[in-house]
Amino acid sequence: MFGKRTYVRRRNLLKKQVGSGLVLFPGNAESPMNYKANAYPFRQDSSFLYFFGLDGAGLAGIIDLDADRECLFGDDVGLEDIIWTGPQPPLAERAAQVGVRETAPSSKLSEFLSAALAKKRKVHYLPPYRADVTAAIGALTGVPFGKVKDGASIDLIRAVVAQRAVKSAEEIAEIETAVSIIRPAYLAAMHMARPGRGETYVLGAMEGVMRSLGGSWAFPPIVTINGHIFHNLGASSILARGRMLVADTGAESPLHYACDITRTIPVGGRFNRRQRDIYEAVLFGQMTALRAIRPGVRFRDIHLAVAAALVSRLKDLKLMKGDGDAAVAQGAHALFFPHGLGHMLGLDVHDMEGLGETHVGYDGAVRRSEQFGLAYLRMARELRPGHVLTVEPGIYFIPALIDDWRAKGKFVDFIDYDRVDRYRGFGGVRIEDDIVVTDRGCRVLGPPIPKTVADVEEASA
Repeated sequence: MFGKRTYVRRRNLLKKQVGSGLVLFPGNAESPMNYKANAYPFRQDSSFLYFFGLDGAGLAGIIDLDADRECLFGDDVGLEDIIWTGPQPPLAERAAQVGVRETAPSSKLSEFLSAALAKKRKVHYLPPYRADVTAAIGALTGVPFGKVKDGASIDLIRAVVAQRAVKSAEEIAEIETAVSIIRPAYLAAMHMARPGRGETYVLGAMEGVMRSLGGSWAFPPIVTINGHIFHNLGASSILARGRMLVADTGAESPLHYACDITRTIPVGGRFNRRQRDIYEAVLFGQMTALRAIRPGVRFRDIHLAVAAALVSRLKDLKLMKGDGDAAVAQGAHALFFPHGLGHMLGLDVHDMEGLGETHVGYDGAVRRSEQFGLAYLRMARELRPGHVLTVEPGIYFIPALIDDWRAKGKFVDFIDYDRVDRYRGFGGVRIEDDIVVTDRGCRVLGPPIPKTVADVEEASA
């Protein structure tokens, strides 16, 4: 965890932002795979981590905004627990590490909240994303299970988003640690992407390297030659020459800050002409974004600038035609680039998405588009120094989408479907890095991971 001043400062700022009432931060519990003693790897709730810092199951935090009082609820381990998991510091000692003076057993949480509710005091909580936490909040507040999420505090959501959106230097250092953990895994993948090997072979090698460096997955890893399927988690295909392997993975740092990196690797280590053309078009799009990102610019405008850059290269390849600006305005580019340019990054790989993507990526000045492709843009709002984002353009050849648009006669003034058909079976290319917005531009986080054609081929040798 960070030093206790970090958590004290965060909670004090939250008190000023929310105003009055009680704030409830339920931590996560163990989650059984198939019976109680066989649990999934524990992951603490990110907002609990942000404000209370303790990475253990069965905890809850309360902030009394009116009384300027904080309390951590949880239970000290007994002898039977010690036999199986070893001795643990008492809760009071752990609470002191994050600047909380008051602790109480878990059984007292219901009594504490009942007394507050009896006095008609407001209890703020964030929207839960787990059924067990939803049930617990309902039991503690008297809100029916089906209405718990609707009862989440908009004031608290806005205050938490405002704080967590701007990363401190120590948070940025954690994200860079995560990048430094995943980098050797990508070097291994580039070297191992050989014809005849299974996707699982490469994925297993990446995981072994990452875990040997103290990391864990920030999200389920995607390692596939079918890169046009964005969340292809099966890793069941065999690598073949002429295909490209898309690896979209990320590590968590020891304090659970995430990175999110994508590289596209030619199977066998060398790009053929067609692969090189598409790959360099995507890299051109990413570099367009990195040059344009700066404070005061809306990320939506960066996304559209990248779309225009991709269209220009696709026109060079005769896959698109006509007026490039009109193609982007009407959404024709989304045949090839149907997702958003990036998202916020931090304790969550899609940072704070559980609080509501609209609260995180949009505001009163920027509304979500209903246009196909652009509607999937998770982050659109004006950039500020300290925002940490992914930048991940791509070009894909998705047979079902191509067939659908062609049958409907969509965008025939902008798309040469006969030429596009020649790319069936190509898959896709995505290049993704993590950046922090600085006072004058942006900086790519962590040690560099090969991404130019020459560097990828050299690393693949």
